[in-house]
Amino acid sequence: MIAFVSGPVAALAPTTAVIEVGGIGMALQCTPQTLAALRVGQEARLATSLVVREDSLTLYGFADDDERQVFELLQTASGVGPRLAQAMLATHSPDALRLAVSTGDEKALTAVSGIGKKGAQKLLLELKDRLGAPVGAHIGQQGIGTPHASGWRDQLQAALIGLGYASREADEAVSAVAPQAEAAVAEGVAPPVPQLLRAALQTLNRAR
Repeated sequence: MIAFVSGPVAALAPTTAVIEVGGIGMALQCTPQTLAALRVGQEARLATSLVVREDSLTLYGFADDDERQVFELLQTASGVGPRLAQAMLATHSPDALRLAVSTGDEKALTAVSGIGKKGAQKLLLELKDRLGAPVGAHIGQQGIGTPHASGWRDQLQAALIGLGYASREADEAVSAVAPQAEAAVAEGVAPPVPQLLRAALQTLNRAR
């Protein structure tokens, strides 16, 4: 198992970071939050989880060991593969997921793309004794998904700048997708940053 990779960031894409390790470029699937903290040419250290399939080897990258552990625990629930587990972490922080499961918050889980009401109910039952209690003292005060919900603009802008767009272009793209994010907030769910990033990139591609 590859526990982590460390080295300069060679390239960034909407869902992938390439880290140079000993002259080899390691492609890691990452959430927008993780990608937003990376810059091409700068050193990075990402915790990793290797997913082995018959026809592929996929390396997932995380900001820290806690995020990786939650990613792996989520997959112990039936029907949860690496893509859905990553989508859950793109929508909620590890502690927000722990709190959602410990309090039986269906709404928090249905905010994740790909999880419906029945799926959320099933996940709450299966994960109840697996994720454990929240470890951050601030989570109880801020509520489910709040860090990701309130910071979607910063995350999206940082991700776009990290992909090489100018600040002005990033600002315009963020403004273009703001109605989608605000609609999610109005419904009491965290804005879906991965979907917003894709939509923002589409507006930028149309502008060029």
